[in-house]
Amino acid sequence: MTTAPPQGSLGAGPGALDGVRIADFSRVLAAPYATMLMADLGAEVIKVERPDGGDETRAWGPPWSDDGESTYFLSVNRNKESRVLDLRSDDDRAVAVDLVAHCDVVVENFRSGTMDRLGLGYEELCAVNPGLVYCSVTGFGSGHGAALPGYDLVAQAVGGLMSVTGSTDSGPMKTGVALVDIITGLHATIGILAALRHRDHTGEGQQVEVNLLSSLLSALSNQASTHVVTGAVPQAMGNTHPSIAPYEVLATADRPLAVAAANDKLFGLLASGVGRPELGADPRFASNAARVEHRAVLVAELEAVLTEHGADHWFAVLSEQGVPCGPINDIGQAFDLARRLGLDPVREIIAPGRAPVPTVAHPIGFSRTPAAHTAPPPPFVPGEAT
Repeated sequence: MTTAPPQGSLGAGPGALDGVRIADFSRVLAAPYATMLMADLGAEVIKVERPDGGDETRAWGPPWSDDGESTYFLSVNRNKESRVLDLRSDDDRAVAVDLVAHCDVVVENFRSGTMDRLGLGYEELCAVNPGLVYCSVTGFGSGHGAALPGYDLVAQAVGGLMSVTGSTDSGPMKTGVALVDIITGLHATIGILAALRHRDHTGEGQQVEVNLLSSLLSALSNQASTHVVTGAVPQAMGNTHPSIAPYEVLATADRPLAVAAANDKLFGLLASGVGRPELGADPRFASNAARVEHRAVLVAELEAVLTEHGADHWFAVLSEQGVPCGPINDIGQAFDLARRLGLDPVREIIAPGRAPVPTVAHPIGFSRTPAAHTAPPPPFVPGEAT
């Protein structure tokens, strides 16, 4: 067994999850995102990694940091400790069981059944630690989908998200980030916190299960409801909305502008803001249903005016009017906007012997127990596991 120096959130003061100890057997994205969020909030997270290189995202590059670390790995592993264990070894499995005996939570995202085969399944570990909250993150559940590997791209494909992303010209498209993994990680966090709340009341631990497919179907929200309620199958509509207009991307003199005039009042403000107040009284545009029906004509009317100036001009003018809108920023411009709005989107973690590590700020604000950004993702310390 090789142990990296403790990383945790030491020195940051108690967080909301101070005292919660998590044995994190997960890797890649969904579950590590969940455990990082909880580490930010004060939980002690011990990340268990295999001896042959650790979490595979350590090798997912380029891009790399100045210290040669994968920016992918850095994105979801701050505030954690690293412990190298070979779970194929009897001795190291015994170490893992002892670790879990002193933890509140286990998180794992191996293919369904793997932890059971290793003797580290829920039944075995809750016998050692009855108050244990044991969270399993899988691709497609522990039933008939247990054998299917869980990768975000595949989940987006089979789960319907790609079918409603893109346009008729582009064909099905994946999202620009592994969104299903992130949503599943959030669901895992919610499940773990709810189970801890239950344990605080009863002393009873329990098993929490989340999977990519169920998380995606839930996150499809209105599109999923359309199908479940009516039987209709939503189709890709590019940057337009099936039920609201104008709620889409419109052309300007330079880059596109996203406009979300989602009710009659907002449409009236939009019409006035672009200097065409008469559009609000036009019978073709007087209600949302009418605007959806006459979307093509409405877009032509609006773009005839919007193309006279650039997106930043309209962002300023229409925002002043109270119209929800914004230019399509690249990621650099998005961070610049967050800075201008005072959201402090980037923190820099300083650790001895390492270059400063920039990290994206934890997204939740707390008045009494703020999130900490005190420890960079742990280095991998190679060596023989015990």
